[in-house]
Amino acid sequence: MKTLLLATRNPGKVKEIQAILSGVPLTITSLLDQPGLPEVVEDGATLEENARKKAREIFEATGLPTLSDDTGLEVYHLGMKPGVISARYAGEHATYEMNYRKLLHEMAGVPAGQRGARFRCVAYYIDKEIEERKDGTCEGTITDSPRGKGGFGYDPVFLPEGYMETFAELSESVKNQISHRAKAFLQMKNILLTRFA
Repeated sequence: MKTLLLATRNPGKVKEIQAILSGVPLTITSLLDQPGLPEVVEDGATLEENARKKAREIFEATGLPTLSDDTGLEVYHLGMKPGVISARYAGEHATYEMNYRKLLHEMAGVPAGQRGARFRCVAYYIDKEIEERKDGTCEGTITDSPRGKGGFGYDPVFLPEGYMETFAELSESVKNQISHRAKAFLQMKNILLTRFA
């Protein structure tokens, strides 16, 4: 069975993507299984640039079919921040909690009707013959305080549209049907199923 390499060291992301891509006839590994590979500097100005850079650099280093993504939380009231710097919003080595606490601080006092936000994911695939990009978004709102123990990143403060639970409160199976990452990677799954059928 061929190997597909996920260009990430984020265990939460790896688990989520593996669940979304279940049924694809590939052995799905990640950079967690390849400790010698270089760290890709995510210095792109957009999610698209970072996703493409990660996929290309890891593919060039390994020769393996590579799948990457870059994801950002875009808050309308903050002019679409944190966006491309979502993972380091509160500083270069910020924890998930530090990032969402900073966001909640900046949103303090903003009324419910103005707390709209969206998660956006850009997935990028490359092998010896093709390159493909797919995007997914999930609209929602920012809560007043964190809720739930599941997920990662900003999940405890993001309430997806049409739901009463944050991403951190929803079951993995529900999140993996409605999330931005699910929407991007389910499109990518169709490409992989066609490619490796």
